[in-house]
Amino acid sequence: MHSLKLPFHIHRERLPRKRIVGPSFAEDEDLKKVLKSYQSNKIRTTKYSFLSFLPKNLFEQLHRIANIYFIFLAALNFVPVVEAFQPEVSLVPIVLVLSVTAIKDVFEDFRRFHSDRLVNRQLCDLYSSAQKDYVDCCWKDVRVGDFVRLSCNEIIPADMVLLYSSDPRGVCYIETANLDGETNLKQRQVVSDLPLQFSPENFHSRIECENPNNDLNRFRGFIEHASGVRVGLHSSNVLLRSCTIRNTETVIGIVVYAGHETKAMMNNSGPRYKRSLLERRLNRDILWCVALLIVMCLIAAVGHGLWLKNLKDPIFQVDGEMSPALAAFYVFWTMIIVLQVLIPISLYVSIEIVKLGQIYFIHNDLDMYNEEQDSRIQCRALNITEDLGQIQYVFSDKTGTLTENKMVFRRCSIFGVEYPHEENARRLAVYEEDPNRGASRTVTLKSACSRKSLTCRSLSCNRSSVSLHTLTAESGEEDQLSSHPQAKTAAFCSPMAKDVVPDPALEKKLNSLCSSLLHLSDGLFKTTSNLELTYITDFFLALTICNTVVVSSPGQPRHVVSGPVSSIHLILNQSRKFHNLFSFSCSSHPTCGTAFSITPSASNQDSKEALKEAQISSDRFKGSMEDQDEDGSSGEDSEDELLYEAESPDEAALVHAARAYHCTLRARSPENLLVELPGIGSLPVRLLHVLPFDSNRKRMSVVVRHPLTGELVVYTKGADSVIMDLELYSHIREQTQKHLDAYAREGLRTLCIAKKVLEEEEYDVWMKRQLLAESSIENREELLLESAQRLETNLTLLGSTGIVDRLQEEVPETIEALQRAGIKVWVLTGDKQETAINIANACKLLRSSDQLLTANCDNKDACAALLNELIVEVQCGQEGVSEQREDPSSGSTGFILAIDGRTLDWALQEDLRSSFLELSRKCKAVLCCRSTPLQKSKVVQLVRDHLRVMTLAVGDGANDVSMIQVADVGIGISGQEGMQAVMSSDFAIPRFHHLRKLLLVHGHWCYHRLANMILYFFYKNVMYVNLLFWYQFFCGFSGSVMINSWVLILFNLLFTSVPPLIYGVLDQDTAADALEEHPELYQAALRVIASLVLIQVHLFCFSKQALAGSDVDGLSFGSPINTSALFIILLHQVIESHTLVRICGSQVVLVTGPQCCDGPEPRSEPMVCFCVADMDSCARLVSQRCLLFRLRAALQHLLHRLQPPHQPAGGGASAAEHAPLLRHLCRHHSDGPDPQVHTQTHTDLFVHVIIKTK
Repeated sequence: MHSLKLPFHIHRERLPRKRIVGPSFAEDEDLKKVLKSYQSNKIRTTKYSFLSFLPKNLFEQLHRIANIYFIFLAALNFVPVVEAFQPEVSLVPIVLVLSVTAIKDVFEDFRRFHSDRLVNRQLCDLYSSAQKDYVDCCWKDVRVGDFVRLSCNEIIPADMVLLYSSDPRGVCYIETANLDGETNLKQRQVVSDLPLQFSPENFHSRIECENPNNDLNRFRGFIEHASGVRVGLHSSNVLLRSCTIRNTETVIGIVVYAGHETKAMMNNSGPRYKRSLLERRLNRDILWCVALLIVMCLIAAVGHGLWLKNLKDPIFQVDGEMSPALAAFYVFWTMIIVLQVLIPISLYVSIEIVKLGQIYFIHNDLDMYNEEQDSRIQCRALNITEDLGQIQYVFSDKTGTLTENKMVFRRCSIFGVEYPHEENARRLAVYEEDPNRGASRTVTLKSACSRKSLTCRSLSCNRSSVSLHTLTAESGEEDQLSSHPQAKTAAFCSPMAKDVVPDPALEKKLNSLCSSLLHLSDGLFKTTSNLELTYITDFFLALTICNTVVVSSPGQPRHVVSGPVSSIHLILNQSRKFHNLFSFSCSSHPTCGTAFSITPSASNQDSKEALKEAQISSDRFKGSMEDQDEDGSSGEDSEDELLYEAESPDEAALVHAARAYHCTLRARSPENLLVELPGIGSLPVRLLHVLPFDSNRKRMSVVVRHPLTGELVVYTKGADSVIMDLELYSHIREQTQKHLDAYAREGLRTLCIAKKVLEEEEYDVWMKRQLLAESSIENREELLLESAQRLETNLTLLGSTGIVDRLQEEVPETIEALQRAGIKVWVLTGDKQETAINIANACKLLRSSDQLLTANCDNKDACAALLNELIVEVQCGQEGVSEQREDPSSGSTGFILAIDGRTLDWALQEDLRSSFLELSRKCKAVLCCRSTPLQKSKVVQLVRDHLRVMTLAVGDGANDVSMIQVADVGIGISGQEGMQAVMSSDFAIPRFHHLRKLLLVHGHWCYHRLANMILYFFYKNVMYVNLLFWYQFFCGFSGSVMINSWVLILFNLLFTSVPPLIYGVLDQDTAADALEEHPELYQAALRVIASLVLIQVHLFCFSKQALAGSDVDGLSFGSPINTSALFIILLHQVIESHTLVRICGSQVVLVTGPQCCDGPEPRSEPMVCFCVADMDSCARLVSQRCLLFRLRAALQHLLHRLQPPHQPAGGGASAAEHAPLLRHLCRHHSDGPDPQVHTQTHTDLFVHVIIKTK
């Protein structure tokens, strides 16, 4: 580590808003006041307290306009001149709804309170200045400025700056699984310039850092010692809350952020709440109901005024002093109270209950459980389940989403020479045929965690701790692991990735490294030139050390480079003799940017000694390898002893590939690496600096001291599009580019390897600027990026690699099903265009009959011209094939657009957006290649906002987070790249193929259930209100009701509340198998919401005629009407429910008369029989409509049989009265299925049947 020492009086950079941290027991009063102003470590995620619950909960519930409306009605009913019934009765519905919601909120808040209490009461070691020792303290009592001591396996209670580690190198290892889901260990470093024997009493420094934020990968600040020396702080010096200490016995840190100011808590947003499209439509429909209510009340008010004006000699009491206009005004408000049933007060609560039930069944679907990862679907957004049934565009990442993200080395190119690795290809083909062969030892999260806990035991770390969220015991898992020694695995370490078969030609060249020294005079270099051998050596050395891989083994938690020993001295002396024998110097060359000339520079005696020692070393190395080969088990164990924990699967694949050529990374420490080279043995490599990978640079670099030459060398690996621009032109570049294009056509992921030799003076100048950038607080990221770009220039290209990433299972079938469902699939990837096209072919997104359109432009004008040209081409192509295709959605399925990142930048600009959207709408799919995370989010936002469609984004990595958050529905895949995508998503699934059932089955069901439930709510309320409204025509529009006030109020809350809930949670209009076999039904569900047709209820007219001339009162008149209405409303729910039909059996038989009419003998008694058979077969053909058509026919038959043969004129209802209705039904039945289900027609017809049946 390096520190930048500056005098105190030199200009200091400060943030506009900064945080100052010092020891909490300091004598500085100003510092104590500042520390007390910061938050404590006590967390509180509850929404309410005991005193604030009632007012706060009421305030939140009053955000719903419906609740305000019913509170207004309840208050209005207390006004005597407009009251419709007892005032206290009107309070029941709103009080009941508010109470149910409040009880639900209390239950949820209590669960949060219980979880907070468990976390706050966990213990840690806190330094006490009074006792001069560490004492046990609860997490909630930790404050900023306190010193905390942690042991192995303990969870970090707050964000701390690392000041001490029991590791002599000042290193600490942490596991961030609770934070981002990544199980591979991260390395943290103690702040430099601190004494090895740390004591809190002797710490008098001050920390100045940025204010709390939610960026997990950034920390800016510095520590200022009493002497005025400033040392820069960055993310590698910080231990974040909820992470776990691993493989380190003791660490000490000072708290800088506590409680809700920690990065973990600032990223813990909890469940995501969004407004679904159906909910937004619902608000609009309720406004229409309000408008309908006002119209009905106006009609009643006008009718009452006219009735009073024209009333003469009334036989009942009428207030003659009140003017008709004022009476009409009062009746208007009275009718508002009477017809309040029209607004469904319980609808919002019912929707919430139904969605919770739907989420429960989605969450427990075994078909979406992944046994290998031991994970299932997670529903993080609780209120957008129905949006899953309305998706029109799917935007998918490629790596880790469509593919396994289990990288396996396939082939490479070095010095312009391609090595196909044919045996390796055959090995991968065997794994492709037998996936279980590679899956038998695949890493799971559980085994990885258990293994790390087991290795901690080897360090005598006996203290254990509970997880931040759950209390689990690991002893059972550890015992199980210890009984299975073959389960020794590491992150991204599967047999398929490890067992790389070397290419014979390349292996022969690499093994000649030592032989070339012994047989220099034998003319061996006639086949392998010195220059090519140097390139090959540097290539594999770069694969070995240009990474952040941590080396471990079951017996030793971390392989580190300890102090120099005699063997190291021997190797160093041998390396110097190699350097004296072969001097690698750079010189300009007309065809190569940097060429190497090998010139003997030692005396013959020195050469002989060096060659002799090299021969001895080589013989020892080969002898040890032969001994291991003779003992098969030991050899296998030796190979398996090294476990590589990489931050990405690419790194692991390259390290395993280098190891296959005996270039092995043996150990790592912050400043040294131990590398084993073929024919030479183990060599220490001085690690001077690491420039980590970032999405802007698209590369990573390491600065090392070359183990053989002693030169300062920069090794860089990254995307070919970036490395090629930084590389000096050479003949190798042309050949390598051809190989890269061939790799991309095969669907391989490509990386380029390059190097650069630095002069000592050049490195010193760069290092000073780098240290200034690291210690800077303002614009630190920009300065670091500029410093890295200054170093990574004029590179020498060494070669390239091709890494294979297999498709996940059932990806082609899933994409095909989504397209058949009318969903367009876009792939947004950072890979090359050729790679994306190859993957599109593999997953059936691009078929042989489709036409591929590529858009690659260098400037904006060319992009505009190309887009217009492609639009014309697509239009002409669609006109040519439209007559041959019957499916209207397939008229644009013949074109696939592939656009690169540079062209996409132009296309997303304001003046070219319309052209890009017009072209993309006409294409079956779009492949966006070389896309940055920002471009992904812009594409999703553009399609969502301008086309006004429902969008879904699915990804698995941190680079997909912005795209997932922008989409209407975000899906995260818990894959190999941590949990960032999952934490930002609405739903998380283990594998991509689970998206098929999530959308086509659960999405269809959720949308269909909720849509029909909402329609049913409006239907039953309008039907019930019509009874009250019809009655006003016979009571002078006075606002009187013929139904008991309690029955009227409880109509929505009690009598008709439970059936819609059961329907919304359990009903299945179509079987799951049928929905998956026929994805077209998904698109049919989008048309399920039909226009609401007002119901012509004949019950009132029937009751009036039946009771005409009698002396019954109003309630006796209204009771049968109310009972019949409830019966018909509930019967309609039964008819709508397909699940009830299945439960009752495959046939529903209605019979009138003593026997069924299908007997062997003719019957003279009046009887009717009809059957609705085989519900499942109807469900496969859009079951609801098929069932209703057969019900039409049955009801027609009932009316025909119930009509008397000789009815007197003027008595009863004649068949002619029903002729228009019957003709209407027959016409609908003959025309085929109607997309809109007119359920009112069947209700009217069924009412006629009931009326005519005695």
